This record gives sequence, C-alpha cells and structure tokens, in this order.
Amino acid sequence: MNKTHAVGKGAVVLVTVFLMTIGYSTPAVGYRPFISTDAAVSEPQEMDIELGYFNLERTDKENTFVIPQVVMNYGITQGWEVVGEFHLEKPPEGAAKLVSPGLFLKGVLREGVLQQQEGVSVALEAGPLLPSTASEQNGFGFEGIGILSGEVRRFAYHVNVGGGVDRQQTNPFFLWGVIGEISLLTSLRLVGEVSGGSSKEKIPNNSMLLGVIWQPPSSCVWLDAGIRKSISPGAPDWLFTTGLTWSFAFPAGTGISHRGGQP
Repeated sequence: MNKTHAVGKGAVVLVTVFLMTIGYSTPAVGYRPFISTDAAVSEPQEMDIELGYFNLERTDKENTFVIPQVVMNYGITQGWEVVGEFHLEKPPEGAAKLVSPGLFLKGVLREGVLQQQEGVSVALEAGPLLPSTASEQNGFGFEGIGILSGEVRRFAYHVNVGGGVDRQQTNPFFLWGVIGEISLLTSLRLVGEVSGGSSKEKIPNNSMLLGVIWQPPSSCVWLDAGIRKSISPGAPDWLFTTGLTWSFAFPAGTGISHRGGQP
C-alpha cells in the first residue's frame, strides 16, 4: 500500500469519528498546541480528544510531517483521568511510522482555580512510555510530571516539572515547561510556551511557541494554530501546527471539562 495513502486514510478515519461524535459533544476548552499540560482533568466518563491534524517540522532544510498527532483523555473517576497519546510521522525519506506512544494516569492533587476553587491547582501525570515502530523507540520507558496552574486576572499560567527514563537505554531525562495564556475575547486566547528537556546522552531539546486558540461562534470545538522555534540545537528549527479539541460524554457522563486557563 502507498505510505502516503495510508497516512491519509488514518486521518479520514479520525475525521469520521469526529463527525459521528460532534452531535453529542459538550463544551470543551482547547488545550492544544502545547507540549506541556495543565492541572485539570476530564469529568468522569467524558472523553476529550486533542487532534493535531497538520504538523510540519523543519530541521536542516528537511521537512517532516506529523499527521495526525492525537491525545485522548478519559475521566475514570472524579479528579482522575487516563491519557493516551501517539504521533504518526512521515519523514522526508522512508515509510510513515508510529512514534511517541504513551499511556498515563493523571490526577488532581489540589483543587484550585481550574476546579472553580480558590488558589492554584496542582496535578500529577505519570505512566509508561510504550514501544513505537521507530528503531530508537523500540523499548519501554517511564515519565512523570508535576503540574501547577494559576490565574492572575485575565492571565493564566501552567508550570510543568518532571522526568523519567527513555525507551532506548533507560537513560534518565528531565522535562520542564511554562505556558502563558491571555484572554483577548470570550472565545479567543493568545498563548505562548517555553519548554524543554535534556538527558544524559542527548543535546537539550528546548523551544518556544506562540499561538492562538479560537472557538467558532455556536460551536463546541476549539481550533488552534501555532509556530514553534528552537532555542537549542536539539529541537527542530521550526514547527508549524494546527489542530482542534472536542469533548463528548458517554451515556452516564456528567459535567463539563474545563481545560486551560479560561473556563
């Protein structure tokens, strides 16, 4: 089968699922296009799907397409969710491959502004890094991140600090990230992020992002777009990303998931 056709077919399947579920959607607050995350989780029996339907990485004048990039969050009980993620990557030469799969448990340790309470919200996300079809990711690893979220007037911030061991040789690594958001309009947010990571045998992978998150009128879907620039040699020179987030409840689901700084 043609590899490009296979990538396109996968995207069609995801769009079909989206069209089937959008009629049962609940209002979601988009939380792409970040590497880092916030201290909020989905309500019980509610699914949040973050779909990066077009991502272009440019490194040393070569383009790599990541189509799609998927993160799924499912609320299993009050204050806790399961997070699954993967990327489908098409390098300049060679076949498409599944990369960066992971399965995590995320819980709110302290309720705060993201749970409509006073003070900062604190959460923890941890779980295994699963093997992928890429040769450098053919083993198991582990990752854990502590998350703090707060607000000052119209400005929201989210701080991530964590680490783990990689899939290749169980080398330890360190992760960090800071997100800032400001509400320009009721349905439009200007967002930025500085994030990075380092490990024993790799060049630091640090970058910064500038983007927007927008909810079309009378819609339950949030659209996003962003540009990411490397600030260390280990990160792609440039990354352009577009995506969407939507949320839907299963039959017994209740409540609304407030992700991001502006519920």
